[in-house]
Amino acid sequence: MNNKRIGIAALILTLGVGAMVQFGNLNSSPIKEEVIVAVDSTGIEQEKQVFLYGINVTGLSIVEGTVSKNQTLGSILTPFNVPYQIIDEIAKKSKEVFDVRWISANKKFTILQSADSPQAQFFIYEPNPAEYVVFNLDSMEIYKAEKPAIVRKREIGGVIETSLYVDMVKQGISPEIIDQFADLYGWSVDFQRLQKGDLFKVVFEEKIIDDQVVSVSEVQLAYFEHMGQPFHAIPFEQNGQVSFFDQHGNSFKKAFLRDPLKYTRISSKYNLKRFHPVQKRYKPHLGTDYAAKTGTEIRTVGDGTVVEARYSAANGNYVKIKHNGTYTTQYLHMSKIGKGIKAGTRVSQGQVIGYVGSTGLATGPHLCFRFWKNGKQEDWLKEKIPPSEPVLEANISSFNAKRDESLRLLAEISTTGEKKLVAEMPNQTQTAEQ
Repeated sequence: MNNKRIGIAALILTLGVGAMVQFGNLNSSPIKEEVIVAVDSTGIEQEKQVFLYGINVTGLSIVEGTVSKNQTLGSILTPFNVPYQIIDEIAKKSKEVFDVRWISANKKFTILQSADSPQAQFFIYEPNPAEYVVFNLDSMEIYKAEKPAIVRKREIGGVIETSLYVDMVKQGISPEIIDQFADLYGWSVDFQRLQKGDLFKVVFEEKIIDDQVVSVSEVQLAYFEHMGQPFHAIPFEQNGQVSFFDQHGNSFKKAFLRDPLKYTRISSKYNLKRFHPVQKRYKPHLGTDYAAKTGTEIRTVGDGTVVEARYSAANGNYVKIKHNGTYTTQYLHMSKIGKGIKAGTRVSQGQVIGYVGSTGLATGPHLCFRFWKNGKQEDWLKEKIPPSEPVLEANISSFNAKRDESLRLLAEISTTGEKKLVAEMPNQTQTAEQ
């Protein structure tokens, strides 16, 4: 161990100020080391072998660092006596696995070096919390792998005190799950008019790496109670697709999403006698305004074909979509129109078509959303959109079994603020370490 510390100290002197470097023993690594103890035929333990990132690091010096601003592969490896020719070859060869031009500031890297050689043997870079890239500086082998992960199933319930977003965040629910939940119930519950005391329950999975949540699954089961009325969201596969249904077998899915922005605030509604803030006169406001920050993604509420995507003095940057012979929607005041969105483009429900802005006659960043039915502009918030197909008669028996199981599970979820850990299991889809 003393030899190892001496080796690390020498490396510190050669590293200079090119990187913010953190040193320590193996336990400081973001990936727990694997210790293998060999036992001979007499039962006596032999030398321990230690593995890190799937590499046998027994006897190697380990240097952990953080990429500094404007630092490159060359400036990281040169202090470790890696020749320019090898750095250049690695940079060219790595493009198919990970282009080293994308090495970013504040990302973690690790250098492995033998005490017998002044040149580093391995460079490991972590582009994100879930993956790492190994550069073997001897064999020139380069590969990407996933860190060991745990998938944790969560059941969380709570009571509305302030708003759906605020109260779900207090329970440790991520914005991604909140957005999914809001989309799921968008046509059943008016989230702008929630009552204090409304209840929510949700089941989902988290992927955990190094005690950090790196991703979440889709909502797997949900419940919302608004003013005493229950809304169960039960997943059920029909016609090869999993959709959500209520306890009576009616589909939650509609032809359109409830909102063109993820969970947000309505700042102005359809009004035939609104005072225009720019033109300073009363005129009809035939749309629904959604307040949001500049750059917020705007999504099409339904499948359709773009009929207009351009700029006008009043509308600013806007996109108009024809969904079918009955419905058309329009999205105004965009900061910019989405890439590839032009007249004739086919779009699908939820696809990003632009970004919130304040172009045209707008006093601040927002989306003005307009809705036509049979050629006439209507109040989007009052429109009754027909649901998708309910559970088919042939599937009723199977659905009832799934419903009963789901209702039992939902009934067991507390709404007192307790976060319940249902199950924890190894991630079955992770890439095997090499």
